[in-house]
Amino acid sequence: MTILITAGPTREAIDPVRYLTNRSSGKMGYALADAAAQKGHRVILVSGPTEIDVPDGIDFIPTESAADMYQAVEYWIGKADIAIFAAAVADYRPAQIAEQKIKKSGDTLTLELVRNPDILGSARSTFGFNGVLVGFAAETEDVEENALGKLERKGCDLVVANDVSRKDIGFDSNENEILLVYPDRIVPLEKASKHHLGHQLIEVVEGMITPSNHQ
Repeated sequence: MTILITAGPTREAIDPVRYLTNRSSGKMGYALADAAAQKGHRVILVSGPTEIDVPDGIDFIPTESAADMYQAVEYWIGKADIAIFAAAVADYRPAQIAEQKIKKSGDTLTLELVRNPDILGSARSTFGFNGVLVGFAAETEDVEENALGKLERKGCDLVVANDVSRKDIGFDSNENEILLVYPDRIVPLEKASKHHLGHQLIEVVEGMITPSNHQ
């Protein structure tokens, strides 16, 4: 099967030297890509900037901004049976990018932000993707409720949720503890290395393939 995976953060330029980003390390997405490749799947990894070595045997598509990632996913998703959106995509970007470095002047600086295109939310409606769709929800409160809302709004078959307010799991950690949120049930996976969870999640999504969504 062909599995499309997004990973890492995005960077939204403010000026030639500054950008807005987030704390995503990309470790979970890369663990998924590595696990899927080891199981013999074709893997298309669309990644924001990370410090991680690219796993062997995959198609690697580097991106920078949310708009870059949107275009890459739009191009590649039609080739996929499964799409797993593990990237932490910026919701907003600066309305204008300064052509020169912004110099320090007053005591405050106001940035106007505009909304980025919704990559996960576009998978069904805009990209016409009919395969297995998996989203990620990095939450700091009401984890189950927020993940269920995301599942319904975005047309996902599964949302993988975790509490990123905890210091022992999530962003920079090599470990994670997640909830598998389905339309009709929630299944917790115990705290483990992201490598181990990557293999578990690939097995889960393999089991979700049916003749109707396998191209």
